Amino acid sequence: MRLAFIALALAPFSVCTLEARVVRFVVENKQPFAGGAQWGSAGAYERLTGTAYIEVDARDPLNALIVDIENAPRTDRGTVAFSTPFFILKPADPARWNHKIYYTANNRGNDPLLPVRTADQVGSNDLALKLGYAIADAGWEGDLVSSPAKLAVRVPIAKQADGSPIVGLMRVEYSARNIPAGGAFTLNLEGSPGFTSYEAADLNPAHSTLTVRDPVNGTKTPISAGRWAFGKCPSGYASLEASATDICYFDKFQINKIYELIYAAKNPKVMGLGLAATRDVASFLRYEKRDSEGNTNPLAGEVRRIYATGASQTGGYLRDFLYLGFNEDESHRKVFDGVIPTIAGTDRVFLNIRFSDPNIWSDQDDRHDFLQTSYPPFTYGITTDVITGIRDGVLKRPATDPYVFQIDSAAEFWQLRASLNTVDGEGHPVPIPGNVRLYFVSSTSHGFTAGGLLTRPAVNNPQCQNPAPAATAETTRALLVAMDAWVERGVEPPASNYPLVENGTLVPIEEARKAFPAIPHVNFPTAANNLPLLDFGSAFGKLGGIRLTEPPLIRHIYPVLVPKADSDGLDIAGVRSMQIRAPLGTSLGWNLRVAGQGAPNLCGLTGSYLPFAKTEAERTASGDPRKSLEERFRNHEGFVAAVRQAAKELVDARFLLPEDAERFVAAALASDVLRKPGRHE
Repeated sequence: MRLAFIALALAPFSVCTLEARVVRFVVENKQPFAGGAQWGSAGAYERLTGTAYIEVDARDPLNALIVDIENAPRTDRGTVAFSTPFFILKPADPARWNHKIYYTANNRGNDPLLPVRTADQVGSNDLALKLGYAIADAGWEGDLVSSPAKLAVRVPIAKQADGSPIVGLMRVEYSARNIPAGGAFTLNLEGSPGFTSYEAADLNPAHSTLTVRDPVNGTKTPISAGRWAFGKCPSGYASLEASATDICYFDKFQINKIYELIYAAKNPKVMGLGLAATRDVASFLRYEKRDSEGNTNPLAGEVRRIYATGASQTGGYLRDFLYLGFNEDESHRKVFDGVIPTIAGTDRVFLNIRFSDPNIWSDQDDRHDFLQTSYPPFTYGITTDVITGIRDGVLKRPATDPYVFQIDSAAEFWQLRASLNTVDGEGHPVPIPGNVRLYFVSSTSHGFTAGGLLTRPAVNNPQCQNPAPAATAETTRALLVAMDAWVERGVEPPASNYPLVENGTLVPIEEARKAFPAIPHVNFPTAANNLPLLDFGSAFGKLGGIRLTEPPLIRHIYPVLVPKADSDGLDIAGVRSMQIRAPLGTSLGWNLRVAGQGAPNLCGLTGSYLPFAKTEAERTASGDPRKSLEERFRNHEGFVAAVRQAAKELVDARFLLPEDAERFVAAALASDVLRKPGRHE
C-alpha cells in the first residue's frame, strides 16, 4: 500500500507537489549570550529563541517514508503542519561571523548551550564560539514533556481515516534505569517523568502483560492482574487513582529487578516528522532570506558551510537522518556539508516507527531486545549484510551525502556494537568510504564532556564495581577544525584509526580477556552486548515501520568484537589521547554491576578507572603487573616531560589543539603527581 501511495505521488497526471518548508520562523526573544562575554575574534554573542512553524507534503517522496504521515491531520492547503522551538547563537557584530553554522543536535531536548547564563558554563563548546560560528539547534523528539529548558518538537497524532484512535502494541521495561533507589509503587508508563507516555487503550490489566525477572536473561515471571493496575498510587494500593498513562504495582517496583509491560497503546504521534524538523530548520537557515510571511532569517546572507554534530542518542539520530535521506531538502539541495556523530556505535534511534520510544537504548545488562538498537545496514558504505542479505549503506546519495567523522569511545564497542562499522556479521572486514573517517578515542567511557589528566578522584557509581573515569572532549574539538579544513579547503583529515581485525586490534572477547593484565580484584567482562536480529513482524524493516510482534522474535545473533588492550589494559588502537600516552591509571570503556544488582553483567555505559601504584614496592606487594608511577616517570619532572611529549605528538597528529596542549602542560606542572613534599612549580 505504501509503494502504491508513493507511485501515485509520482504519477505524471497527479496534482502539483506542495512545497514543504518553514512557513514561519518567529524570533520571540533576543538577549546577550553569557552576559556579553567575549569569544576570541568573534567578540560577544547574542542568543535568539523562538518557534519554527513547518508544513510538509505527505506526497513528496522525501516525506512519504515517514511512518503514519498519511494518517496525520491536514491543513486547508493539504499539508501536514507541526512546529518546533529553536535557538541560535550568533556574533552580535555580523561582520565577525565566519558565515558557517554549527548545528548542535540536542539529546532528549537538552542542548548544553541553551541554559547557559555565564561564560564558565560553556565548557568545550567555547571553540565554535571563538572561531566565529553561528550555533543553532531545534527540537526533533516529539515525546518530551514541554519545558523552556528543552527543545521539544510538537508533532500531530495519527488517526484512522474515520477519526478513531490508532491502537497498537507497546512494550516498556522498568529497571535500575528508571526505578528510584528506594523503589516505587507507581511510575508513568514511559518510566520517566520527563517524557510523555502513550495512553493505554484498555485499562483492564488482565488484557495486558506484566512480568518480573532478576537477571537480564532470566525467566520472566508473570505478575497477576490482581497485583497491579493502570493508575497512580504513590503510597500503594490504598492510594490508587485510575490513569491511562501510569502504572501502579501494589508490591512495589524494586531497583534490583527488571519488569516488562506489554499493553495496547493508542494515539501514536507522527514522530518521524522530527527528522523533517532538523532538515527544514537547517535548510531554512542555510538557504532562505525570509519565511512565507516575510520574517527575516536571522542568519540570512552568505552561509558558506553548515556542520552538524550529536552525541549518544543523537549520534544514532544523525545516522538515521543520513540513512533515511533527510540530508536532501525539498529543493534537492544538500543540508549539512559535514556531520559528526559521536559515541553512537552502530546505534539507530528508530524515530520513524509507530509508537516510537527514542528515550531508551539497548544494553547488555537490560533492554537488549528493544529499540534503539543496531539494524542492517550498519556500515556507511554500501555493503551486503551476510545474515539478512540486505544490500545497503548509511550513505548512498552522492549528490547530497556529507563528509562524516564518527568519533567513538571504547564503551560503544562493548555496548553499542561499534565493531559492525568495520566488520560484517561473520567478522570479515568491510571498507570505509572515502568521505568517512572513523575515529576511536582509546580506553574511554561513554561521554566526551570533561577533560583532564585523571589526577582528581574518579567518580563512584554504587551500581558498578569500579570507579568511573573522567571523560575527554579535546579530541572532538580538534576534529571540528579538521572537518572544516576538509570541507572548506580540501585538506585531508587524519586517517581513520578504528580498531580493525586486519591488524589484530579488534578481537573476540575471549582474545581480549587473554591480553588483559591480571589486575588484582578486577573482573573482566564475561560478555559484550551482542546483537540480536529483531523480528517485529512483517510491517517492520530497515526504514522503520510498525511493530506487530512484542516481544520480537530473535532470528539471529550477530557476534560483536571489542578492542584489544596492551599490558597496561589500555586499548592499542585509536587516538590514544593524553590519558593514555601519559597515564596515571588504566581507564576502560566497560564496568561491571555489583553483586545483587545484576553482576556479572556490564554496568550500563559506565567505564572504569584503575589507578597505578605510586612505587614499585606498592605494586609488587599488591600483585599488580602494571608499572608504578615512579617506574614510568621517575619523578614529577618526568611526568611533566611525558605530558609535553604526548601533547606535541597529538598536536602533530591533529588530534589536539595547541591551546588544549598548553592547558594539559599547565595542569601537569600544577599537579601533585610524584611531587616531593614542599616543592611547587
